[in-house]
Amino acid sequence: MRLLVIEDNRNLVANLFAYFEARGHVLDAAPDGITGLHLALTHSYDALILDWMLPRMDGPELLRKLRNEGQSDIPVIMLTARDELPDKLEGFRAGADDYLTKPFDLPELEVRLESLRARIEGRSRSRVLEMEDLRMDLATLEVSRAGRPLHLFPAGRKLLEALMRASPAVVGREQLERELWGDEPPEGDMLRSHIYELRREVDGPFPSKLIQTVPRVGYRLARIAPASHD
Repeated sequence: MRLLVIEDNRNLVANLFAYFEARGHVLDAAPDGITGLHLALTHSYDALILDWMLPRMDGPELLRKLRNEGQSDIPVIMLTARDELPDKLEGFRAGADDYLTKPFDLPELEVRLESLRARIEGRSRSRVLEMEDLRMDLATLEVSRAGRPLHLFPAGRKLLEALMRASPAVVGREQLERELWGDEPPEGDMLRSHIYELRREVDGPFPSKLIQTVPRVGYRLARIAPASHD
């Protein structure tokens, strides 16, 4: 799993890194809420480990922004010393998927994260993706817009699937490059070329555009209304 740890306790972060990296997981860390929210919105993670009490923005506020403004459904487990029922209810209402009180056992945290990931993936792995008038059948690999078949190369289908699954959230450039080339992307800006070809097929013939560029971050799939000529 690729995990984001948002926690200001350096000793706890070090323990999490030592445990999870030894088991083949990849971790990033943020020491405060604002940095953590930025990473969560601009990078792709399988799950997020979130502390409640954080500098600059606390865990529940970060989670509400992530869910409501970022439209992210990333699995989130909150870690906190708050063990009263009202606190737990606040965490769940903010958008947490699970809640683990400190102190905790690392193997239990790992099992909970794996369970969350499996549940989210099972819920999201529909065989047909739809966004506006764009449709992708994952079984037949057929893609259409407004009933018109689109002819995409394999790279274009991979990019479009990633964008459709995340829509309307932004997918970072690094994540899209991993979708195409794993951990060894080619030199030069090949991603831009593939996005150009995808745009030409998906948006070119249609008045409303779907593929948006988010400067210095990545791309997202969301409706762009045609320009007014009044």
